[in-house]
Amino acid sequence: MIANYGYADGGGEFYITIDTGACASCDARPCIKACPAALLVEEEDPYGDVAIAVEEPKRKKLRYECTPCKAGGKAKTIPCVDACPFGAISHSW
Repeated sequence: MIANYGYADGGGEFYITIDTGACASCDARPCIKACPAALLVEEEDPYGDVAIAVEEPKRKKLRYECTPCKAGGKAKTIPCVDACPFGAISHSW
C-alpha cells in the first residue's frame, strides 16, 4: 500500500510517501534513527502490517519539519530516504 502523509496549501504540496508493503519487510527501521526531526514512527497499517508512518501531529508541519534536510538546508541528501534499504520513502517537494 502507498501511504501519503502531509498536506497541500498555497505554497505547494508537501507529502512524504511511504510504500508500506516494502517497509513492512524491514526489521531494522534505519529511517527512524536517520530522521533528525523525529518525524517517523512505527504504526500498524490497515492490513495489519507494522510499517513506518509520519507522526500524526507533525503531518501538517512537514514543510517546516523537513527544511533542514531538503535542498538548501544543511544536509546534501535526505537522511530518511538514504537510510531506507528498500527505497520505500520519497518526498513530493
